[in-house]
Amino acid sequence: MSNAHVIEILLVEDNPGDINLTKEALSESKMANKLSVVKDGVEAMKFLRKEGQYSDTTSPDIVFLDLNLPKKDGREVLKELKEDAQLRVIPVVVLTSSEAEEDIIKAYLNHANCYVRKPLDFAKFLEVVRKIEDFWFSIVKLPHRDK
Repeated sequence: MSNAHVIEILLVEDNPGDINLTKEALSESKMANKLSVVKDGVEAMKFLRKEGQYSDTTSPDIVFLDLNLPKKDGREVLKELKEDAQLRVIPVVVLTSSEAEEDIIKAYLNHANCYVRKPLDFAKFLEVVRKIEDFWFSIVKLPHRDK
């Protein structure tokens, strides 16, 4: 893995259990990856715009975005991110517990790259994250990111 391109992932998630499950699933990844985590939408936008404490961060190759977040929800983050000429190229996987048809439609209208419902079952959650990882890191060609 040391010679491989490291996939930079930004996880925007406020649920500690889901953060740990995602970390666990990605720790067994076939691809080298680095997971950064922010717990609300305001921090997500600061991270993506490299503001304040995030000024030295590497831009993510992909964002895993929950919709139900404190301070600024994921719907707003997605809209802002995709309206920003510098950020819109970053693929966004909406990874949420919401099954609301309105959320699915809005996510795609705001240019989400895919919408995935988080399973409640531990084993199924791990499987979903691994499948996302397999698709986005093994099959899809991601754009080069800025440093």
